Amino acid sequence: MIGFIRLAVFGFIALTAVYFLVRIYARSLRREALEKRFDRGGIDGGREDFVRNGMAAYEKSLRRRLLWLVYIIPMAILVATIYLVNYH
Repeated sequence: MIGFIRLAVFGFIALTAVYFLVRIYARSLRREALEKRFDRGGIDGGREDFVRNGMAAYEKSLRRRLLWLVYIIPMAILVATIYLVNYH
């Protein structure tokens, strides 16, 4: 039982690090796409306002929420593996 708790704690720490790295990477990709879109032209207003509004919309998007799958999928696989090994 202690081994499982240790695995869960270190696994959670590792998944948290992965989540933050993926989040930073996804935000940088979205910001770069918004900046390129503005640079192509045809958009009124300032660049910073356009990027800020686009990033605010990104924070509420489904794509951002799907990053939580970084936690859900590995935990589901772990639980399924434990169940299949012990009870099936």
